[in-house]
Amino acid sequence: MTRQIKATRRAAATAALCALLLAGCAGGGEGAEESGAGRADDRGTGERPAGTAPEEKPTPHAKPLPAALRTGAKINLSDGGTVGVGMPVSVTFARPVPVSERAAVERRLKVSTDNGTTGSWSWVKDRNLHEGQRIDYRPRAYWKPGTKITVRAGSAIDTTVTVGRSLVATVDVRTHTMTVVKAGTTRRVPVTAGAPGMDTWNGTMVVSDKQRRVLMDSRTVGYGDAYKDYYDYAVHLTTSGTYLHQNPKADTYAGRGNVTHGCIGLATNGTARRFYGEVIPGDVIRVTGSRETVAPGNGYGDWNVPWDRWKAGSAL
Repeated sequence: MTRQIKATRRAAATAALCALLLAGCAGGGEGAEESGAGRADDRGTGERPAGTAPEEKPTPHAKPLPAALRTGAKINLSDGGTVGVGMPVSVTFARPVPVSERAAVERRLKVSTDNGTTGSWSWVKDRNLHEGQRIDYRPRAYWKPGTKITVRAGSAIDTTVTVGRSLVATVDVRTHTMTVVKAGTTRRVPVTAGAPGMDTWNGTMVVSDKQRRVLMDSRTVGYGDAYKDYYDYAVHLTTSGTYLHQNPKADTYAGRGNVTHGCIGLATNGTARRFYGEVIPGDVIRVTGSRETVAPGNGYGDWNVPWDRWKAGSAL
């Protein structure tokens, strides 16, 4: 009887030991791999044991910014500002961007609008910079008033501006008049433009800035000692020195003849002051009837480039 009890106890212990061993095999033995069950192995297969934290997936490395956008990139717009309908987005770089790197730079330059207006980047040879140091963005036609434009480029640029009311002024040098169309209203203003041989640039220019008073020196534009004086209500049009400003000569010649050294002159009777007060950067000044067309990089002459050729100036 005693031997029978001992045998029974040995059998029970053996069965318990086998059950324990089988339970251990189910955690990672060959049978577990075949059935797809068990702990996750080094290859990431199978289920995780209860209570363990999920493995972190490796984070893909962000593509580094092109060198041109890491140092010295500047934009011509002030965040929160208001611009005219002709203002392009213009980004300049501290050093020329090689042709091989321009597509990568463009992919990092993002422009969005609140009304779906689209456009194109184009590399522009700035009058005062090297090739590859400036790229501009514009739509096919002028921006619509009220459009919000946001520009982002890496961490260097994050700017939003609003397009204000439309103002487009057309100067006809043959009739010595400027037709100002502002928010649907039109008026004609007598002007005097560049004298023969010192002709005002033809084509479309965009107001870059304005100053209440500017010292103008003829030696800086290649006209020797012809003039050096302060001029009031100066609206800046080109980097080569074209302004639309008050000029005492306009008191006599506005509406009658062209006598300036290339600028557009307005009379001192309040005409210049009024125009200065209403114009903002980005407003459009078109000159017709003159000779040479202003270059795209001489200020913001972008609108003188046909749309197909403008898009062809992109590296994408």
